[in-house]
Formats: sequence, C-alpha cells, structure tokens
Amino acid sequence: MSGQTLDLASGLAERLAAVKDRIAAAAGAVARNAAEVTLVAVSKTHDAGAISAAIAAGQRVFGENRVQEAQAKYPALRAAHPDLVLHLIGPLQTNKVKEAVALFDVIETVDRPKLAEALAREMERTGRRLRCLVQVNTGEEPQKAGVLPVVADAFIAECRERWRLPIVGLMCIPPLDQEPSPHFALLREIARRHQLPELSMGMSADYEIAIRLGATHVRVGTAIFGERPRR
Repeated sequence: MSGQTLDLASGLAERLAAVKDRIAAAAGAVARNAAEVTLVAVSKTHDAGAISAAIAAGQRVFGENRVQEAQAKYPALRAAHPDLVLHLIGPLQTNKVKEAVALFDVIETVDRPKLAEALAREMERTGRRLRCLVQVNTGEEPQKAGVLPVVADAFIAECRERWRLPIVGLMCIPPLDQEPSPHFALLREIARRHQLPELSMGMSADYEIAIRLGATHVRVGTAIFGERPRR
C-alpha cells in the first residue's frame, strides 16, 4: 500500500470517527441513544478506493444517487463485503427500476404514483422486498424531487394500500437557503401521523440538527469523504 493510499485511509478514518462522535453528542443532547441513528455514508462520485477505506474503518451503510454509478462500483465491493447495505438517495427513473431493485437494499426516493407502481411490480416479480421511504419536498421547490406536503398523506396511503409497498419512513432535503429545523419538524409530524418509524434527514451541514429533531438516518458525504472529485 502506497504512502498516499495510507494517508487517504487514515484521513478518512479520522473524519468518519469525528462524524460518529458528533452523532453521539447530538443524540445525547436530547436523551437519545446514538445507536438509534444510522449513518449513511454518501459515496456518490467517490471511487471504490475511497469506499474501501470507509469499509476498512468500519462503515457498512452507504448511499448513492445514481443507479448506473452504483452498478459500476458496488457489485465487486458487495462480493467482498456481503454485509454492506446500499441506499438509493437520488431520483429514480422508472426505466431504472429493475436495476435498482436488484442492486439496492433501500429506496429513499419514492415520490410519484408511476414510480410506486413500477417498484411494486418489480418487487412482486423478483420477490425482493426493499424498504422504501417517501421523499417529501418540504420546501415545495419546483426543481426538486419529492411529493408536496399537501398531498403527502394521500400518497403515503396509496403506496401502502394500493401498491402494498413496504413504506417504512420519509426522507427530505430542505432548501439550502432556509433554516432546516421547520422542514425536519414537518417531516417528523407527517411520519407520526402514519406511524412511520424511519426519518432520513440531515446531511453534512445539518445532521446534528436533524438528530435533535428525530432523524433515524443521516446522509453524510463531504464530512467523511471530503470534497467531491470534479467529473
């Protein structure tokens, strides 16, 4: 192993440990057990070497934005590490549903009837029942994926009752220019109404706030892997 590779692995392990310490502190501040919070290491745009360094440091849950990128990196990693858990945290096109169901363990971005129906069909065909989260566009941003809050209740009910999807929680990405707390509180309230146990909210800049407001999953990339490589 080269000195440069050792430096990469050492630096990543230190950053990962620091994030875990901050998760524990944020949970402790509101009398929560840190074990209730799953760290999803967001590895999009980072190569298999960086992911392997995170695995060597003990990380097992990862998030990817694109099906095609995940397909290029994770089959070999999962063959070597069968205990890896992979979340899809980016928008899913219906023409990629077959590949997504085969590769991922959790789909966090269910946000429209056509996608819900396609996922239900593919899960029935394959027998793979992936945990699913409904993405809610809490900021009602037109450029962002996610179901609008005003129709979230009806959509969640339809996903569960009509398509029988295994909906276990909700996900959101607050607007960059707004205080995230009201968005996290809104997501928590919608989840409470439907007795959904999982809340995926909080990223590198705001995961501690999210934990204080009930996050069960935080999606952290930059604070672990560093800045994304330029494409």
